[in-house]
Amino acid sequence: MSSGDSTPKEIPQEATDEQILEKMRVQIDSIDQRLIADLSERARVVAEIGKSKRASGYPIYAPHRERQVLDAVLAKNPGPLSNRTIEAIYRELMSGSFALELPLRVGYLGPPGTFSHAAATKHFGSSVEFDDLHEIDHVFEEVAAGRCHYGLVPYENSIDGGITDTLDAFQLHEVNVYAEAMIEVKQSLLANCLPNEIEKIYSKPQIFSQCRRWLAQHYPNAEQIPMPSSSKAVMHVVDENHSAAIGSELAGEIYGVKTLFLQISDKPNNITRFLVLSREDSKPSGDDKTSIMFVTQHKPGALVDVLAVFRDADINLSHIDKRPSGRTNWEYTFFIDCESHREDSNMQKAMEQAKSHCVSFQVLGSYPRTQSTL
Repeated sequence: MSSGDSTPKEIPQEATDEQILEKMRVQIDSIDQRLIADLSERARVVAEIGKSKRASGYPIYAPHRERQVLDAVLAKNPGPLSNRTIEAIYRELMSGSFALELPLRVGYLGPPGTFSHAAATKHFGSSVEFDDLHEIDHVFEEVAAGRCHYGLVPYENSIDGGITDTLDAFQLHEVNVYAEAMIEVKQSLLANCLPNEIEKIYSKPQIFSQCRRWLAQHYPNAEQIPMPSSSKAVMHVVDENHSAAIGSELAGEIYGVKTLFLQISDKPNNITRFLVLSREDSKPSGDDKTSIMFVTQHKPGALVDVLAVFRDADINLSHIDKRPSGRTNWEYTFFIDCESHREDSNMQKAMEQAKSHCVSFQVLGSYPRTQSTL
């Protein structure tokens, strides 16, 4: 931002509280004027960058560049605003920049108010166009067909593990993992009736399991009714008497349902990791992951042989999962995340060695490792 003396001016001791506040308000107004001028100047440069990107075919959203910008501004943050606040401000600023460069369409697992919607909004900001899709597979389809620039899908949860629909979709669609995002899942009880009037509670089965102890303590006699999504549960109770839903505060804001109790999950730090899908490849950022999908040869110890290759190359594996391949009974597709970029020399050598133990081997994408929870 432009330089200027924003240090509070000395205020006479005899000044009233209202006079003190008014002087500070004048200072805030002056700072805001400079902020708007600097933001407008930044936006004009962004618009010129957008012209160059469109002419050269360079992607509008580049995760490695996003990481560089965020790391730079956070390193310069003197406080008192937290790094999380600064990051949120800059993500929204970058969202506005996308709209100036080229309007982006981002698909997510709908309807609006899901935690996927919350993650997409926090990661891309509110200035892009969001497309709420009915199934995770549909997000893959829209990105693969080019009808969405990007898609965001849940990949794993710190309590429930891997998201099977996402793992299965990777076996059916040609897309790349372009970035990742993590959000803290805060389950809330929402209703338009009084807490002691609740007789039925709606939500996804997985959410009921995450809040089992809390529900047993506070609503042991309430009927638990499964719904396909937490957002649909919230929509269902808008006008239904004696009913509540478990879902996000965002869903309550969207559909007009009051939040009665916050953070009712049995375990704290319930984190869901999301992947951003694209038809593009992400460039190295210096701190990256690579996601790989493979099927091992049908011989004893084949999986151990694959994993040993990465161990011997001193490449850490941060995630491993498996799903039926869908081709042959008792044949499994394995998924791993390696803490390295596919362009790193040791990673390239390790992948070549690992392929010799596999009947199929596919790199799903390399992307910057997320630094924080949104």
